[in-house]
Amino acid sequence: MSNNHHKVIIIGSGPAGLTAALYTSRANLNPIVFEGMQPGGQLTITTEVENFPGFEHGIQGPELMDVMRKQVQRFGAQCFFKNVTEVDFSNRPFVVKSESETFTADSVIISTGASAKLLNIESEKKYMGYGVSACATCDGFFFKGLKVLVVGGGDTAMEEANYLTKFASEVTIIHRRDEFRASKIMYDRAKKNPKIKFITNAVIKEILGKEEDGKKFVISALLKNTKDGSTWEIPTDGIFMGIGHQPNTSLFKEILDMDETGYLIVKPGTTKTNIEGVFAAGDVADKTYRQAVTAAGSGCMAAIDAQHWLEEHELA
Repeated sequence: MSNNHHKVIIIGSGPAGLTAALYTSRANLNPIVFEGMQPGGQLTITTEVENFPGFEHGIQGPELMDVMRKQVQRFGAQCFFKNVTEVDFSNRPFVVKSESETFTADSVIISTGASAKLLNIESEKKYMGYGVSACATCDGFFFKGLKVLVVGGGDTAMEEANYLTKFASEVTIIHRRDEFRASKIMYDRAKKNPKIKFITNAVIKEILGKEEDGKKFVISALLKNTKDGSTWEIPTDGIFMGIGHQPNTSLFKEILDMDETGYLIVKPGTTKTNIEGVFAAGDVADKTYRQAVTAAGSGCMAAIDAQHWLEEHELA
């Protein structure tokens, strides 16, 4: 076999991919990890992480991923800052191609994650992690007694808004239409909550903020009426994107089984996909929890599933 053949190739490097790398490297399977365009996954656009066990005083998202990467490299895992451009799972060994090289593998763990759908405006990038968030469960705690906006009109937005009322003094849902695609039960729950207000037929045109003593923070949003084009400013301490998530699975279309929204389907209680020897871990197969700690847990499962599969086929 060539130098480019490996027992395990891991595609993606968030908590799921790096935990899978930790377990497979400690099992002497010498994995390689393709970190892709966003090494460390969604945690790299997060500032303070307070809900990952083991860090009493919290830790910065990028720092946590850096520590995880160093931990897996200590056990011999190799991490490449390369994108995977193509896979072929029709024959064995499996083929994984990057921009410049071709690799083969006995088993593959997919942990490409899911990306929050965003507004794609420059000011959103600027304040991401500094008042702009795509995860109420992760960041709601930081907005105790403050006013926040939630963007979206579906179940995700209603769920995020309801959750945020545990902390925020006021939550305003901003929706581009006057009709909501949220299920009736979720919409009614939000409507009945005295802390939740609605602004319809509006979009966020710009996120405005300040920088003081080296710290950035959000102060308001510039809204635009979708019917008459008028604009106005609304003061706010934080803005949550509740537009949903998009699993990063376009690479595997028509190769692996997915649900209607593109999440990879795994056999219940495992990380096994419909192709033997290919496993999925983290947010790429999880539309429910989407937490760093659950992603890490499923990365551990994928590593053990892969190890057992390799042993059964005398490839370990």
